Amino acid sequence: MKKIVIISGKGGTGKTTMAANFIKIAHGHVAIDCDVDAANLYILLDPSIKKKETFISGAKAKVTGDCINCGKCEELCRFEAITDSVTDIKIDKLKCESCGICVYVCPTKAIEHKDEKQGEYYISDTKHCSFVHARLDPGAENSGLLVTKIRNVSEDIAYRQDKKLIIIDGAPGIGCSVIASLNGVDYALIVTEPTISAISDFKKIYEVAGFFNIESLVCINKFDINLDNTAEIEKFCASNNLEVLGKIPYDENVPRYLADKKFIIDNACSPAATEIKNIWQKLEKYLYE
Repeated sequence: MKKIVIISGKGGTGKTTMAANFIKIAHGHVAIDCDVDAANLYILLDPSIKKKETFISGAKAKVTGDCINCGKCEELCRFEAITDSVTDIKIDKLKCESCGICVYVCPTKAIEHKDEKQGEYYISDTKHCSFVHARLDPGAENSGLLVTKIRNVSEDIAYRQDKKLIIIDGAPGIGCSVIASLNGVDYALIVTEPTISAISDFKKIYEVAGFFNIESLVCINKFDINLDNTAEIEKFCASNNLEVLGKIPYDENVPRYLADKKFIIDNACSPAATEIKNIWQKLEKYLYE
């Protein structure tokens, strides 16, 4: 089984659009959306949810016993998550960082750490493949753990269905959810664009992938909006032995098709669609051989 993750150092480079079109083109695969903080791949794939599970994690302090209002917990909580301990103790779950000092100092053991619901994950069917996706609750933490959970679920599905490929739409940036998206994959396709911020973030995510010894491939989206910056990306790739699989031109059809929840590869006249198909043909040599 091969696993490829489509990533980008920043949001808005076209990563999810690429992933969605690859999911439609591919065969014998399972798909995952690892952007659990702001999932949107499901909008285009239009999944039919078959199973919904609650994600439990992130222990928070909670009053479960008899509080004597001694005030020690409020005094020592460095995150100011505890208030009104002299009258009626209140713990702000958004401020609580689960450091445990309140549990440790409470003379009556009235405070405990309790795991709580942090989000949900879904196992769905689409017209193209089985699809695993998730949604982290607002303000919740442990996005990396949730990504790891759905990664494991997707691999179980792939083994049961005897699928040979898992396509992962990674989260943008270089944080916990991105690292969890990268873990154990065979290839990382980095989608970038010729802007100053995108080039800077592209180099960062390339370093992260390299730290995990993951072979990276590159796609330059909207390459013709700034040819000088595109040349800079190509120069960096050449000096680091990075293969540029393709350069997608700016195409006004792409946002129009996305607004109508359509796949751009279905537009036979789209120059962007032609290049996406060419990139996939090159990827197939890595993924199916």
